Amino acid sequence: MSDARVAKARELFREHFGRDCDGVSFAPGRVNLIGEHVDYNDGLVLPMPVAAGTAVAWAVHDDADTQVTAADFGEEDRFDPAKPAKPSNESWRSYVRGIAAQWGGDLPPMQLLITGDLPRGSGLSSSASLCIALGRAFVDATGDPVDATTLARRAQQTEHDFAGVACGIMDQMAAAAGEPGHAMLLDCRDLGYRQVAIPKDWAVLVVDSGVTRGLVDGEYNARRRQCEAAAAALGITSLRDASMDDLTAQDLPDPEARRARHVVGEIARVGEATAAIEQGDLQAFGRILSEGHASLRDQFEVSHPTVDALVERLQKMIGTQGGARMTGAGFGGSVVVVTSPDRAREIESEFSEASSRVA
Repeated sequence: MSDARVAKARELFREHFGRDCDGVSFAPGRVNLIGEHVDYNDGLVLPMPVAAGTAVAWAVHDDADTQVTAADFGEEDRFDPAKPAKPSNESWRSYVRGIAAQWGGDLPPMQLLITGDLPRGSGLSSSASLCIALGRAFVDATGDPVDATTLARRAQQTEHDFAGVACGIMDQMAAAAGEPGHAMLLDCRDLGYRQVAIPKDWAVLVVDSGVTRGLVDGEYNARRRQCEAAAAALGITSLRDASMDDLTAQDLPDPEARRARHVVGEIARVGEATAAIEQGDLQAFGRILSEGHASLRDQFEVSHPTVDALVERLQKMIGTQGGARMTGAGFGGSVVVVTSPDRAREIESEFSEASSRVA
């Protein structure tokens, strides 16, 4: 975390609460290079942390309630840390109370100030970043050690119980255990992972489409149910255990058949992409990204016309030097670009307000 972000969080805390904070915690957002909508299917994913994220300035205090300020929204909240209640409407408060609830009533009353530079709805997992940053503040406040995997599980449970999103655990693991300049090859079945260094002569950028991502009308949860139905029809626990031959033999109905084809193909692409990174094969990696975007658009149906147009425009700029695809759950958000430094500079110049370099 940069000194400037720490100083900003401390200053905002002092302005709001009239005292110095006890500490500042931070968690990054993430961009997923490949492996979309497979984490809740026990698949393999390849995310990496971004520089932007969420900072939480915190202090223990003598009041009975925990007091929270979301500085970037100009909003506040107050709740009993012994029994955080679920808000009536989903908002940033859902994540604060939800992650606090994972401590089972063992948190002291605290003052919390939240600030960050991750745009909401950009597909860079602002909710996971918020939960992990808060969790790290709670770990520091209580002095009880919590490892990265446990912290990620608590953040995922927050999404399930307080935000109503039946997400996998990729975002939370990337925020809790990712390393700058590295992709995380994560097995979402057993949560085993290893860091894969991005080649020094590659550049990774994120370009915001300008379409705020939303899990439209429960479509995210619907995709998960369709995947579960496909697995049940195949007689397996999850689509991680399926092959393309299995899908052909079973002749699943639509949309379950298309959802399953995406998942099985995407898991294979993660392995291919990891090999391309380790071999420094930028052209192969770009082809894999393009194939992944087409599958998300046509098989999983989670892209957006504006995002598709942006991917096409970026791919023309990149040529054979890498690739681009939508990243995140879909329905808007951002596009990830992996290319050469020269092409990256051209894109940054063309999309000066919407692009940011990751590696």
